[in-house]
Amino acid sequence: MGVVNVTPDSFSDGGRFLGADAAVEHGLAMLAEGADLLDIGGESTRPGATRPLATEELARVVPVITRLAEHGALVSVDTMRSEVAEAALDAGAVVVNDVSGGLADPAILRVVAERGAAYVAMHWRGHADSMQQRASYADVVGEVCDELRRRVDDALAAGVQPDRLAVDPGLGFAKTADHNWALLQRLTELDALGLPILLGSSRKSFLGALLAAPDGTPRPVLDREDANVALTTLAGLLGVWAVRVHEARASVDALKVVARWADRSVDERGFGGSGAPGKVGRDE
Repeated sequence: MGVVNVTPDSFSDGGRFLGADAAVEHGLAMLAEGADLLDIGGESTRPGATRPLATEELARVVPVITRLAEHGALVSVDTMRSEVAEAALDAGAVVVNDVSGGLADPAILRVVAERGAAYVAMHWRGHADSMQQRASYADVVGEVCDELRRRVDDALAAGVQPDRLAVDPGLGFAKTADHNWALLQRLTELDALGLPILLGSSRKSFLGALLAAPDGTPRPVLDREDANVALTTLAGLLGVWAVRVHEARASVDALKVVARWADRSVDERGFGGSGAPGKVGRDE
């Protein structure tokens, strides 16, 4: 899953792809490098970020989704708002990637169900301005699994089809670096949910801290890619459904190596096949 941030303030590339032309060009470049799905987001969820108005978010993402879908791309919308999800699906998106798992706007689950879209529910405890104050766990893996199970139950109750669901442990969202590493080290425990897993570690601060200079200065955001490719490789070995990345080529290469090493077919991609929530092609 290739990230296309149409925002002025995302932690990783804020402002670089704010204009529709730049965002579409970046998305097409990621497809050329092997990305299977493009995740278009118009709201930064970095710690401390201020939410844009819904009208702003719509204006950012809908033109980009429309144009990328016209190019034949499989598109996901990264949003917590039901009205944005609905407009994105109208524009050609086929997946709703909701970092709140339906908590920020429960109506988003109804929209997904009515449209038969695929849905990714992430573990979430609050908006960007307060989430790190909620990073308290007795057992982070057990609690994340329990809270994700409730998100899945709500999605199913709203009518979302079970074969259209995936989950995301939400690295960095209401979690410290140690929490993130615990989730990665015990990632297979999320298999108990019985759903495909999306993993988003790309460029996050816990990698910057791991790679810090001797004086403690975190590795700059754009220089964390090699470490994330290592995590992509490990995720592939564990059978994770998808990794959400800012640069596609190196992660695609790593997963091809994993697939060949494990004697899997390197052509089995996307939602569908073993362990993935249904096909999402627009011709269904």
